[in-house]
Amino acid sequence: MTSLAGKGALVTGGGRGIGAAAAEALAVAGARVAVAARNMEQVVETAARLRGLGHEVFAFRCDVTLPLEVKDMALAASEALGQVDILVNNAGTATSNPLSRVSVEEWNHLMAVNATGTFLCTQAVLRGMEGRHWGRVVNVASVAGLEGARYISAYTAAKHAVVGFTRAVAAEVAGSGVTVNAVCPGYVDTPLTRETVNRIMHRADMSREDALEAILLQAGQTRLIEAAEVADKIVELCDPQSEGVNGEAVVIDGKDALA
Repeated sequence: MTSLAGKGALVTGGGRGIGAAAAEALAVAGARVAVAARNMEQVVETAARLRGLGHEVFAFRCDVTLPLEVKDMALAASEALGQVDILVNNAGTATSNPLSRVSVEEWNHLMAVNATGTFLCTQAVLRGMEGRHWGRVVNVASVAGLEGARYISAYTAAKHAVVGFTRAVAAEVAGSGVTVNAVCPGYVDTPLTRETVNRIMHRADMSREDALEAILLQAGQTRLIEAAEVADKIVELCDPQSEGVNGEAVVIDGKDALA
């Protein structure tokens, strides 16, 4: 079982979904955890729930697209945790539109949250990790970061950027004691996926069940992935024994048959 006792972990987008599940899994593994997101109410709720389970968890507000807010969050998290040994770049957003309907504003927003946010947060903590000769960065990308699909050109491009960034920074830190990896899940049972299903329901005049079936069929999934499955893989990549895993994009595709 992974032991992260004494480690400080910062999780962005930590108020719900994969981020909240990752925060809990890291805390269970023994880490002190800071959760951050634009929605302060959500991260406060997540932190309170985990503290109620006996874990040491802190909450911070941060818009990962804003350099000054990221810098302030990184400093505050370092003070609260002692140091940031683990960074989980989970903050993200998604939209779906045919290319002809993708606005420049939509494109820029998805790039800013998914790709620029990952860059800013990593840059804010990486030097400290290198100086201590130990660190783990896990970027939450997507299977869309490895392949294409209809109607998600902006999201796909942003997640491809996250995967490329992961591989490039992993090459920079190779041999330093720091690793940088990505997890690439398919559709996960999260509020973000439920929002996607709602958009399809309204645009295509479909039932919720049919809309969900449509996105699973397109992705080749037999089921929605549980957030805890992604969280477990994140913790595995943070294990002190995982120093040989660097620059990987680990796919979690939900294509196994239902029991």
